[in-house]
Amino acid sequence: MNESGRVEAFSDGVFAIAITLLILEIKVPSADEHGGLWRALGAQWPSYAAYVVSFLIIGIMWVNHHQLFSYVARVDRTLMFLNLLLLMVVAAVPFPTAMLAEYLREDGASHVAAAVYSLVMVVMAYAFQALWWHLTRTGHLFDSRVDAPAARATRVRFALGSLAYPATVGLAFVSAPLTLAAHGLIALYYGFNQIRVPTRDPVAS
Repeated sequence: MNESGRVEAFSDGVFAIAITLLILEIKVPSADEHGGLWRALGAQWPSYAAYVVSFLIIGIMWVNHHQLFSYVARVDRTLMFLNLLLLMVVAAVPFPTAMLAEYLREDGASHVAAAVYSLVMVVMAYAFQALWWHLTRTGHLFDSRVDAPAARATRVRFALGSLAYPATVGLAFVSAPLTLAAHGLIALYYGFNQIRVPTRDPVAS
């Protein structure tokens, strides 16, 4: 296994643990006297909503991380530390997810929980952006398939896409449920409209 493969394998393990921990935050409810277990299960809808959105965020981040590293031939210390920063935030996602699920229906506390959730997503987005900017700075870590100048040209579009995350921090103080929905939509956007790694034309090369 090459250097890039080792980094990706370690990263896959962190992604897998973080995404698994999400479901562990959903507890088996106690049946109440009025509606029974069905009512108790329905009352936990904030936990289900937070789980689905966070699962999408981590899952799509993993897909994009895997795609990116499939073009990385070698790593340096800076790349490894930037990747560790990204993984540190990914591993932390279950905490704000559980907090947002707990307070989603509260008036004041829901805004704080949604803001913390959004701030974690902001840090994760910019950690991934820092990873991309380091890789495209010179392009020397990519394999020969990558068109380094074209990859470097995507930096502006990548940065513009990251502006949506800070906006959700402000939205958190308007509506926590809307903030959670916004994060779900952003995740879907990056799932279907991600920035691809530009490659060379094999005929031209």
